[in-house]
Amino acid sequence: MFTKSSRKPLALLASAAALTMVATACAESTREGGTDESEPFVFAAAGDISTLDPFLTSDGETYRYSRQVFDTLLEHESGGSEIIGGLAEEWEQSEDGTVWTFHLRDGVVFHDGDELDAEAVCANFDRWYNLTGGYQSTNNSYYWQSIFGGFAENENEDTPEARFVSCEAEDELTAVITISEYSSIFPGGFSLAAFGIMSPTTLEAIADQEITGEEGNYTLPEYSQTAGTIAGTGPFTVEEWDHDQAEVTLKRFDDYWGEPAGFETMILRAIPDENARRQALEAGDIHGYDLVAPADVEPLIEAGFQVPTRDVFNILYMAYQQEAHEALADIEVREALAHAVDRQRIVDTILPEGGEVATQFHPDTLDGWSPDVRTFEYDPELAKEKLADAGHEDLTVEFCYPTDVTRPYMPAPRDIFDVIAADLEAVGVTVEPVTYEWTEYIPKTNSGECPLYLLGWTGDYNDAYNFIGTWFSGYTGEFGLRDEELFDAMEEASTNPNEEERIAAYQELNEQVMEILPGLPISSSPPSIAFAENVNPPNVSPLTQENFSEASWK
Repeated sequence: MFTKSSRKPLALLASAAALTMVATACAESTREGGTDESEPFVFAAAGDISTLDPFLTSDGETYRYSRQVFDTLLEHESGGSEIIGGLAEEWEQSEDGTVWTFHLRDGVVFHDGDELDAEAVCANFDRWYNLTGGYQSTNNSYYWQSIFGGFAENENEDTPEARFVSCEAEDELTAVITISEYSSIFPGGFSLAAFGIMSPTTLEAIADQEITGEEGNYTLPEYSQTAGTIAGTGPFTVEEWDHDQAEVTLKRFDDYWGEPAGFETMILRAIPDENARRQALEAGDIHGYDLVAPADVEPLIEAGFQVPTRDVFNILYMAYQQEAHEALADIEVREALAHAVDRQRIVDTILPEGGEVATQFHPDTLDGWSPDVRTFEYDPELAKEKLADAGHEDLTVEFCYPTDVTRPYMPAPRDIFDVIAADLEAVGVTVEPVTYEWTEYIPKTNSGECPLYLLGWTGDYNDAYNFIGTWFSGYTGEFGLRDEELFDAMEEASTNPNEEERIAAYQELNEQVMEILPGLPISSSPPSIAFAENVNPPNVSPLTQENFSEASWK
């Protein structure tokens, strides 16, 4: 069990020799057992959560927390990508795919004692649909706009038309959600953590909370940090969010409708540095952590730790924000930068075993991946020629990357940046590095403030649209791309109920996207997660959607 002092780096307290002795002793103590169900399970993530309200974010660290606290109408099978019932025990859709009927589980209660019924479900959807002001920024309602479109009254010209029409309580346990047209987004969209169902009491308590600030620099509401105010129906309740320690403490919810959690207490602690996460596990300060550095996998296994690897379901890319730098609006410049980057070197030297160079904006494990996309081989001389032909042989560009985080698709942001920056410098580009902490990085990139930047995506559900549709179904500040022909084609494909035709359309869209080249797909890779020997770990998910209530002490 951790103490206050164990949070400090041991290197500050002891010599290297003493550090080794302490770490070994702690690790042996952890492996020998002696734990019981009441001991807190401490899991280290790469970053702190950004909000207690999952609707207001798009980052994986917040969703790791929220999946333990809030249930969604549908979810994915443990360790897989098949859609199964969540709060809805059964569901069906109309023949035209516009009316979805959800039959809710009976006897489900929220953490604050409210009972789950259809009116509670619809109150959540009505809240999201009627949000105004700063809530309508894609920084703060990213998934709503990707899945359900816009709002009852759109306040921004680039906000998409609403796909959501209504939610009606047909009876106490039957919620009927109507959308404007068939879309391949569903049923996967109903499983997203952003749409975790909150209690009616919670909705009432947060109704008057406002988002302040401006685009790229918003301040989210400071909700109460106790379980009594932020209530879902999940296996854990929120006890505290300690900003200073960057950790969230969760408590087992004894009235949970499913199997009770194996731990009484779970602590999610942010440890941005991957070496520090490994050292904390070896020292026994934590009992698991995510995003194991590729070089650490085998040594950890040899030392007796459990290090399962997730299947590949992600993409890393370098984005071109065409409105942030005039040169990037020139396709020849974008092509030049694509030929300048040695992606195979990144795969060979930085990514885990099983990583591969990406040719398009989603992995080849998804239907819709095309073998016929335009590819960009590493060719520095061709890159120089194209820059000269475009009149930008002396190009200077800002290049952003995050400093305090690792992601499933990006295990070492600084190392990846260094390789790409060196490649660009080698063809005559002057690179001006710009760094942000993760909580600031996403708003900056989403609002178009970075001409070049590194980012990626781990799939939320098993459909090509979850990747390419997320970025290229309409204008976003991330890319600054305005291509109505592409947007219309993306929408047409996603709304085609014929699966065979839809997959063929996605293949054509991948080819079209790579002709436009809004960014350079870099790689896909299998991320690893680590646990102490005395932990029964949860099933690892290719979607990075582990349910920690499945875990327990051995």
